[in-house]
Amino acid sequence: MKQEGREMGGGKAGPVVVTGASGFVGSWLVMKLLQAGYTVRATVRNPSDVGKTKPLRELPGAKERLSIWRADLSEEGSFDEAISGCTGVFHVATPMDFDSKDPENEVIKPTVEGMLSIMRACKEAGTVKRVVFTSSAGTVNVEERQRPAYDHDNWTDLDFCRRVKMTGWMYFVSKSLAEKAAMEYAREKELHLISVIPTLVVGPFISAGMPPSMVTALALITGNEAHYSILKQVQLVHLDDLCDAMVYLFEHPDARGRYICSSHEDTIHGLARMLRQRFPEYGIPEKFAGIDDDIEPVHFSSKKLLDLGFRFRYSPEDMFDAAVRTCREKGLIPVGDRPAPAAGKTGDILVEEGQAIGAET
Repeated sequence: MKQEGREMGGGKAGPVVVTGASGFVGSWLVMKLLQAGYTVRATVRNPSDVGKTKPLRELPGAKERLSIWRADLSEEGSFDEAISGCTGVFHVATPMDFDSKDPENEVIKPTVEGMLSIMRACKEAGTVKRVVFTSSAGTVNVEERQRPAYDHDNWTDLDFCRRVKMTGWMYFVSKSLAEKAAMEYAREKELHLISVIPTLVVGPFISAGMPPSMVTALALITGNEAHYSILKQVQLVHLDDLCDAMVYLFEHPDARGRYICSSHEDTIHGLARMLRQRFPEYGIPEKFAGIDDDIEPVHFSSKKLLDLGFRFRYSPEDMFDAAVRTCREKGLIPVGDRPAPAAGKTGDILVEEGQAIGAET
């Protein structure tokens, strides 16, 4: 089932691997790669889980150019076979368990070791021209005092994360350490690594359950007050823009290093105004306890990506219209105004296993 694929950096691209292919970002990326003519090897933890793999197998072009491979980040060498003979790897998968009793060993260690296992497989294959790693905004701006703007050179304060232990702290630490470990390995072994740093990813989706980024994005609709703090000064990117950027960076001959992928920013107040206008049937709050009315947005600069020639296509209105429509179609949120879940709960929302806010793997 091998096919030549598209031009990349002056040479022909062969098969590419997408890890975490059944997830929110992974499944959409597989779709985009198939649309672009690539042959795709999609890795999942359990290929026999029809609920996870059926949406992939039904994608246009899947019958001819998609294969499903078993691989698990917790198993050393698990990705070797899938990566062998490929020219590109899109590493999207990440372990995630916000409720872990032992986050250092159950989340952080397997994330870093899994990343390095994939990098070693890429080196051993000898055919991989580029690795595109889906990082997270959580590797950039988690620190005691928020700055007005961040760019690709900023890094999260890991000591602060470990000291405060805010919601998701182990995720911010694991993604940061994995990215730094991969960068060091790439330098030592002369592999070409690109990191894509998405902010809150919003839009339509293929995967079956509610992605955690959507739990956050739609918190004002569902009444999930535990996520309001994330929306306080929020940055956004459409899922389609994100996946387009990943493919663009994979193919662009001059792509190097880290790239923030964020098209818009707002505060919870501006987001609430927009949602009240577009979805008056939901009881969108007007006031938020503990959040000042005059807070300013925090900017995540995508200048490096834009300077390379990439252009975002979607507005926040596009993102939320598509997200709400998809969630309604899948029965994940009510069609009209109904009692919202209790604060801090996702109520009847089915959260997709293995996904995480800010990375959306």
